[in-house]
Amino acid sequence: MGGTATAATALVIQHGPGEGLGRWRGWLEERGVTARVVPAHEGAVVPDRLEHPALVVLGGGYLPDDDVRAPWLPATRALVRQALTERTPVFGICLGGQMLAQVAGGEVRGEHGTPEFGSTRLGLRPEAEDDPLFHGLPAHPRAIENHVDAVTALPPGAHWLVRGDDCPYQAFRVGSSAWGVQFHPETTAGRVLRWDPGRLLRYGAPAPELLHARALRDEPAATTTWRTVAHRFAGLALAAAGERAAEAPAGGHRPGGRRAGAVTRDGRDR
Repeated sequence: MGGTATAATALVIQHGPGEGLGRWRGWLEERGVTARVVPAHEGAVVPDRLEHPALVVLGGGYLPDDDVRAPWLPATRALVRQALTERTPVFGICLGGQMLAQVAGGEVRGEHGTPEFGSTRLGLRPEAEDDPLFHGLPAHPRAIENHVDAVTALPPGAHWLVRGDDCPYQAFRVGSSAWGVQFHPETTAGRVLRWDPGRLLRYGAPAPELLHARALRDEPAATTTWRTVAHRFAGLALAAAGERAAEAPAGGHRPGGRRAGAVTRDGRDR
């Protein structure tokens, strides 16, 4: 399935009914980037080619290669692989981040380590200082977690940006323009109230009401932090869209990816 991308559109792959783009949709729109969401869990067909200037892969209750339960995952992995090859900006959240790690040569394990639920204290690593998305963020940002699977080895050459006490690999970058996070920067405290109490109990986590109260306490600062990251990613998408438009033949559509070059802190190539 093909298609023509608009000038500043991010293709978003959704894997479950409770795993939408959330507040990131509005944050991207604030910087001129619209989202084209593919609800793959509802049977929507994942495109066989990435023709948008940015890709966002959301979370879901699957491992990255759980192809029997989620038969759209091979096509999603192919999009991530294409984006890496063409240096199209990618942002993977939870399952999306794990998929990026796996596609790029890292390792992911199911039900590994300590499950994490709710607002969690994280720590920026020195590698984040010059990262296009994570530079200048608070040293210990808070983010909402909701996972039992984890990245256990980063891809070769990946930049480890954010750590956690129970789950080390909280954010990383592959190459110059692909990011994966274990946490949920798109999620608000209000969504926590809709989490399954039985699942939380099964993993020894507090009830949704308690997790909600903690997330609500941390939400003002977390909102500022992750809105900044979303805006910076939108800037990358806009820059990629501009490059595509400049390189496209007159009256046509440029099929290739971004030009090679080094990445600067503002996300533009040198």
